[in-house]
Amino acid sequence: MLPRKSMTWVLLLLLLSPAIMNLSTSQSDARWAAKKRRLRDKVHKMFYHAYDNYMIHAFPHDELKPLSKSFTDSLSELGNLKLERLPQDYSGSALTLIESLSSLVIMGNNTEFQSAVVWLSENLTFNVDARVNLFECNIRVLGGLVSAHLLATDSTDRLGKGVYKNQLLTLAEDLGKRFLPAFNTPTGLPYAWVNLKYGVMENETTETSTSGCALRALRKLWSMRSSLNLLGTTLDVSTGEWIEYSTGIGAGVDSFYEYLFKAHILFGKEEFWRMFHSAYIAVQKYFRHGPWYHEADMRTGKATYWQLTSLQAFWPGLQVLVGDIAAANSSHREFVYVWKKYGVLPERYLLDHQMLHPTEKYYPLRPELAESTFYLYQATKDPWYIEVGESIVNSLNLYTKVDGGFASIRDVTTMQLEDHQHSFFLAETCKYLFLLFDDSFLVEKNYIFTTEGHPLPVLSSWHDRLPDTYIQTNRTLLKTGNQARQTSSMSKQVCPPTTLNSWECSGQQVESACHVPDARSDHRCLTDDECGVDSSNCRRRSCSMAGYCGLWLFI
Repeated sequence: MLPRKSMTWVLLLLLLSPAIMNLSTSQSDARWAAKKRRLRDKVHKMFYHAYDNYMIHAFPHDELKPLSKSFTDSLSELGNLKLERLPQDYSGSALTLIESLSSLVIMGNNTEFQSAVVWLSENLTFNVDARVNLFECNIRVLGGLVSAHLLATDSTDRLGKGVYKNQLLTLAEDLGKRFLPAFNTPTGLPYAWVNLKYGVMENETTETSTSGCALRALRKLWSMRSSLNLLGTTLDVSTGEWIEYSTGIGAGVDSFYEYLFKAHILFGKEEFWRMFHSAYIAVQKYFRHGPWYHEADMRTGKATYWQLTSLQAFWPGLQVLVGDIAAANSSHREFVYVWKKYGVLPERYLLDHQMLHPTEKYYPLRPELAESTFYLYQATKDPWYIEVGESIVNSLNLYTKVDGGFASIRDVTTMQLEDHQHSFFLAETCKYLFLLFDDSFLVEKNYIFTTEGHPLPVLSSWHDRLPDTYIQTNRTLLKTGNQARQTSSMSKQVCPPTTLNSWECSGQQVESACHVPDARSDHRCLTDDECGVDSSNCRRRSCSMAGYCGLWLFI
């Protein structure tokens, strides 16, 4: 039995413990909030360092060259490598300003947003003899204008009375009409290039990417998929034949998957969901290798290139929207590993050799890893993602910040810089990092971000008519006792796969009838006995020579 004095101290400790714990929790929360504010402010400074230098040294041209403090008209120069068709008085399309519009709003700078809208309304024209890439001009310029128009006309009164009279929408409509000649092909799939003044040029190339074909030509494109529900990356718009059969989730096809799912969220068409569901299952079946995604032949599913590319880093963010959080986290950590290994994310990393691609060692300030980090933090509130965001911010400031803005990296092994600040650095990289640390713009609002990071509001009217098994991100809440936990519509697979409407939750998550998880969460293995049964097709997984569980016997 304890002495009387000891008993007194024990009772006093028991009485004080809750108060101490509450104080400790409160202090921890305060420190955490302060850290996020500090990181938000760092991103805020990054954005304006890039933006101000653009406005001083490059505006109204397209993009800033931060090392030489000059400019490049990259939209037109991309399609005019010899610069033989640029008009003499061409001064660009203010690309970076257009790309910055939604970022200005998200960061609360309505004054600069209004000034930009007024300038574009009075000065921007697309009646120029310039050959542009349809895909890039669409996602950057048209998408930026439409998003800014919607932000200018919402209920927040961020523009002065009488200032805005739909000028951005008028510009967007004019640009969209200039795109239409590109769709005049035998297949309905658009040319990759179009002249803004004269339409499709004589003897224009008929080669284009899969990403460049959505959405108007989506049904035709979907009809061209293989029996495995896979699409290639490059095709001929005249013949409708595939040019490149090797495919994955990276360059040339990445935005196709993003379009499908986000179009379903934005417009509520079940057709988009059915396409995406089939395509997603095919990706998981033929490209996934543990936490990685390699490339494969669209006809056979046989692996072709074992490489991680920087554009693939968008995939975990898309998986968060789908609700496949565990898979998103697993893949995201591999990209973070490569980022930390080199200080930034190289364009290509050879998975089979665990080394850089010999020629593609550059990092052009891409946003995809920051994008996925933002989505994963929104879904999990795991502070680890804030740490990842802090690492990205520190790397960008350490390696890419120069006196004249932020420069791309030509070689991640030497950190040699490239004289180019891409517009997507302001449209996406800074935006997603800012939202990671301060998501107040999204409170009580419902937006979907385009493939170029421009927010579009999601109308709730069609969502209200959906069955309870849907919400806007295709997740559903299942209640167990007093707790609600999130489950993925993708995880509710049964073998063989069925449509979403036939799934019944019955108060608990419906797992695949045959799914057996791998022995280890990181999918590492020494023998086949450590591998389970795949949830998407009920096939037995095996251990590869590299030591990862996968569907190796079926590739």
